[in-house]
Amino acid sequence: MSSHALKPTEPIEPKAFAAKAGAGSRADDLDDRLEKQFRDSLQGITDPDNNQKLSGNGSSLSVEAAEIAQGLGGKGLSAPVLSGFVRLTDILLVAGSALVAAVAGQEPSGFGLENVFAIAAALLFTLAFFQAADVYQVQVMRQGLSQLGRVAAGWTLVFAMFALLRSTTGVGIGLAEAWIGSWFVFGLTGLCLSRVIISQLVRRWMTSGRLERRAIIVGGGTAAAELIHELEAQPGNDIRICGIFDDRSNDRSPPVVAGYQKLGNISALVEFARLARIDMLIVCIPLRAEKRVLELLRKLWVLPVDIRLSAHTDKVRFRNRAASFIGTVPFVDVVAKPIADWDMVAKRIFDLVFATLAIVTLFPVMIAAAIAIKLNSKGPVLFRQKRYGFNNEVIDVLKFRSMYTDMEDPDAKTVVTKGDPRVTSVGRFIRKTSIDELPQLFNVLAGSLSLVGPRPHAVNAHTDNKTWDDVVDGYFARHKVKPGVTGWAQINGWRGEVDTPEKIQNRVECDVYYIENWSLLFDLQILFLTPFRLLNTENAY
Repeated sequence: MSSHALKPTEPIEPKAFAAKAGAGSRADDLDDRLEKQFRDSLQGITDPDNNQKLSGNGSSLSVEAAEIAQGLGGKGLSAPVLSGFVRLTDILLVAGSALVAAVAGQEPSGFGLENVFAIAAALLFTLAFFQAADVYQVQVMRQGLSQLGRVAAGWTLVFAMFALLRSTTGVGIGLAEAWIGSWFVFGLTGLCLSRVIISQLVRRWMTSGRLERRAIIVGGGTAAAELIHELEAQPGNDIRICGIFDDRSNDRSPPVVAGYQKLGNISALVEFARLARIDMLIVCIPLRAEKRVLELLRKLWVLPVDIRLSAHTDKVRFRNRAASFIGTVPFVDVVAKPIADWDMVAKRIFDLVFATLAIVTLFPVMIAAAIAIKLNSKGPVLFRQKRYGFNNEVIDVLKFRSMYTDMEDPDAKTVVTKGDPRVTSVGRFIRKTSIDELPQLFNVLAGSLSLVGPRPHAVNAHTDNKTWDDVVDGYFARHKVKPGVTGWAQINGWRGEVDTPEKIQNRVECDVYYIENWSLLFDLQILFLTPFRLLNTENAY
């Protein structure tokens, strides 16, 4: 599968993509022009005077499209992460079988530094030979005897290297041959048994679609049909085409293309992609149709997906950073899915570790706040509110109750203002100090929130009688990642009351900046600065 998976390239951010068409100076001109036009077009996304709606909230799916989307629901598995865990399993099996061989041969007393070096060398050789044999590719992991043959050959080569080193250099001459033989047998048995289990799991996950990349074709007609045929002709292709969406009428874009039905227009696509957890959008429109391509990208970039331009009909040449391939089919990488694969794993571990530390450290503060709330007014200590989470999903966010129970506003119909009579005396203090947000640390442990990210806004949050997605175009782009307990907008002073369009616009701009520049170090920076920024309580009430 190594020749069929997307080749790794440097991701291109939404505000800086490029495609090179043709050759020589003409290719460079088109490349630079597309890049400039897309950058300029996205600068207006947070402009409240721009009347174009990008959220897709007003769209409605056909019954058939809705049924397909519901059938595709459920979380997928990341192939790179799966491969990483299989590598880790191999490491544990190689080291573990060496120790079992030592115990079985009753040689733990003779297990010394030379044995440790041998295990370290075996780990390096095993990973290198297995990688060369492609046993970490998903298509190979699903195979039975073929996979076992590759694993057995790779493991045998490891010990052949040991034999070669011992005979030519004398390295490892002091190792007991009985231990080496037992290690080979135990290791081969463990590796083969693990691969049988992995094969069964991978087959099950591929059958259920969890290990496929779900894709939508944007644009129909002959170009889409040719692309579909080329993709389906690629051996080991892991792309699952879930439907076609096109704004053109049926006379220009047939309702069925290469056996796939057109499910709706571009507005319906946004809703479908969220429901079906789509991984990739393939825009099948000639690159020379610059205006139409740019219009589509401005509508689609709010989705947490990879967006690629199909270039199979343009015979284009690319900059290395812009090109990717599925088999031999070329694409232009336009928008990369933020915080994916191992980045997602790293961020989740980061959240669990620091959220647990924060809960342990701040638990006395939370207990004191709960007691104060209970003594100050009648009602529950905690307050639940519906807010937007990742991918526009509605989640329940926990807070300490800061209002009188009979005046609570779970739908956020009325913005809290300075001196608001609905807020209790204890509530004013915990809101100013952000202590009311501390229960959201448990949301982080549950996985609905992250420690750092765009702050989750109430579903009905509005300004000037307009919901915030009406005030700011591209508002839902902030939901391409999990919302956070704290975020870059709060670090930059945008917390508290939102009573003007400019305030929500500035928040969204900070959120988009965070998404496009995310790193664990950036998260650490925001966490470190948060306590100091909380000292500014001017807008918190």
